[in-house]
Amino acid sequence: MTAWFSYLALAGAIVCEVIGTTFLGKSEQFSKMLPTGLMALCYAGSFYLLSLALKHVPLGVAYAIWGGVGIVLTAVIGVIVFKQRLDPVAIVGIGLIVTGVVLVQAFSTSTAH
Repeated sequence: MTAWFSYLALAGAIVCEVIGTTFLGKSEQFSKMLPTGLMALCYAGSFYLLSLALKHVPLGVAYAIWGGVGIVLTAVIGVIVFKQRLDPVAIVGIGLIVTGVVLVQAFSTSTAH
């Protein structure tokens, strides 16, 4: 497995996590079985792909990217799918998360570039 594949696995893990979290919102506290089951499958897939990413990406870096990008995408899904609003403080906070992920990717010697 190459470093490139590890980052592809990390991207897949992020997508699965965001889809799973979307189904979590649709599960209505686990009272709807289909969204609950799809959520569980997506989370399992996310953790599996995250484990593959750890072959070449350090745990802390992978988790920071997985969590940070997942937060941003989940916030976007919240706005689009669930019609939630983000106040200016939330937008600034999410912007800081994006900045942190970019800094880690661009400048950290802990990542495989």
